[in-house]
Amino acid sequence: MDYPVLITKKINFPLTYKSGALGKLKVGDIVTVPFGKSEEIGVIWDKKQITNKKFKTKTIKKKLNYKLDNKLIRFINSFSAYNLSSKGMALKMCLGNINNFKKDEKYYQEKNFNDKNNFKLNFEQKKALDELLDQNNSFKVSVLQGITGSGKTHVYFENVKKILRSNNQVLILFPEITLTNQFEKRFKDFFGFKPSVWHSRVTVKERRKIWQGVSKNKIKVVLGARSALLLPFKSLKLIIVDEEHDASYKQEEGPIYNARDMAILRSSIEKIPINLISSIPSIETYNNCVNNKYKLIKIKKRYQNYPLAKTKIIGIGLENKKNYISEESFKIAQKFLDKNNQVLFFLNRRGHSTLLICKKCGYRFTCPNCSVYLTYHKNQEKLICHYCGIKKDPTNKCKHKEEQCDFYKYGPGVEKIFEEVKSRFPKKRIKIFSSDYLINKKKGHDIIEEIENNKIDIIIGTQLISKGFNFKNLNCIIVVDSDFSGKGYDLRSTEKNIQLFNQLSGRAGRYSSDSIIVYQTLTPNNFLLTESMINNPETFLDEELDLRKSHNLPPFKRLIAIIISAKSQELSFKGAQQLKNELKKISDIDILGPVESPLAKVKNTYRSRLLIKSESSKFIQKKIAISLENLKISSKIKLTVDVDPINFS
Repeated sequence: MDYPVLITKKINFPLTYKSGALGKLKVGDIVTVPFGKSEEIGVIWDKKQITNKKFKTKTIKKKLNYKLDNKLIRFINSFSAYNLSSKGMALKMCLGNINNFKKDEKYYQEKNFNDKNNFKLNFEQKKALDELLDQNNSFKVSVLQGITGSGKTHVYFENVKKILRSNNQVLILFPEITLTNQFEKRFKDFFGFKPSVWHSRVTVKERRKIWQGVSKNKIKVVLGARSALLLPFKSLKLIIVDEEHDASYKQEEGPIYNARDMAILRSSIEKIPINLISSIPSIETYNNCVNNKYKLIKIKKRYQNYPLAKTKIIGIGLENKKNYISEESFKIAQKFLDKNNQVLFFLNRRGHSTLLICKKCGYRFTCPNCSVYLTYHKNQEKLICHYCGIKKDPTNKCKHKEEQCDFYKYGPGVEKIFEEVKSRFPKKRIKIFSSDYLINKKKGHDIIEEIENNKIDIIIGTQLISKGFNFKNLNCIIVVDSDFSGKGYDLRSTEKNIQLFNQLSGRAGRYSSDSIIVYQTLTPNNFLLTESMINNPETFLDEELDLRKSHNLPPFKRLIAIIISAKSQELSFKGAQQLKNELKKISDIDILGPVESPLAKVKNTYRSRLLIKSESSKFIQKKIAISLENLKISSKIKLTVDVDPINFS
């Protein structure tokens, strides 16, 4: 018998194979098949690819002892259609590789489930929980919005408890894997066992255990990054997306997708509830609440009624180029250090200096593969590209001159701020909290543990520290550069800044009535830095919605970006123009471009962009998909589709 088999390759349709001696197979059966000179893993799919081409049909090699259910197959089909990505790559995200099937693993989560913990919900939390539980019978989207420190996590923990009592599964999505250590501890303290953690750094063996355990309903709770969304759950009954507004949920390489949106899609197919958790929801989520598509549930006070951190705005001038931290900020920090409180200096820039500039001729070190400047990292004594990862040794010779040059280190990173803070507080224990210093799980765990145990006085941190951490003794936060945090080629930069500042504000004073967040700025009259704007999110969200509506921007219009990449700028632009001519056949869209990308060159590849603007309809992808199929362009050109983009670089 002939069967359609979707394999884990960059193809959008199943291939036809014979079952041979295996006889009758069913949709969802996982098999291995010959493909070229190799053996590939695949799944018996739900629909055959119709073609007039004649080809030799090969035979399926073997059937594995695992199967995908129909709901997951539907999800992969819908995932692919929505994101205009290949079904084969979506399947690869689901199956992984053959390592997941090499041997059967025995993997069970601990059975000492603590059904009766001593944590007591306050009145607001109980009310929020009742509303969440009321949504638990079918597909419904609930948005749990609460100020930082209000105890949102404990509320949804109680919701998770209900699912575990019925012997079913829960998926909890987190935007950053650095958050998992602290969360694991909180989870174990509450439930008596650890969740299974799924992300890119998990070992091959651990991935195999989790994949198999989930498929057999032996693992009940998965805490995961984006890719956990495609795990083959046997009895999934609840999805939770923590920090749903976070831009890290957007996958920017390989299949491009927003994990939050795809989580909602999967919950709709599974016919189960989904809880979106945030202190300030994304504009799209808030708009769906306003239109009663989602249920909005609010917690307005901190758990123990501690006040939000006071806000202090400090105007800084351009005349002082030696120091990046004002004298007033240092004095405020000193006040809290004298009380044995911890202080955070926040700057969302890695490394030591943004770039090195020759004082004689202005020469700047640039990446040979990307159209960006190299960032100086003093701890490694390297110039590093944050896009392709290339590293170069710094030199004191300019490209244009043979003699010795004097280079000015421009633009501070966390390493530079560390030097400045260390000079002011030489006896204090200071640590940098950024991705460069959290290179593995143990290192990250150690630093977090040091902070929690008050073995660190001062933290120099990037945005990683703004998400989800609960440091009891942190009562003073100084934002070194509040003018440029979160800036980028993104129509959501204002939204992201407000969310970032709100998250930061919530890190301070969670267990104290005396806390402060200081914003250093060149524009002290900036309305974004007002306490009412940061701590009353509806003020911002309502204004931003009105602004988006008046300019026909998302969520009132759909945007789809297409990046056209090639080894030459000419070929990239030519491909973009050909694509635009094909897309013009679609009547109800506006096409902007082609233009050179702001990041015109990445990893030695030139990039052009088209931006498609349409009514808010999911059906536009079908029309674009047809245009892409009809397009005849050079095989040397690569197209990357980004549905609902948040980055325009």
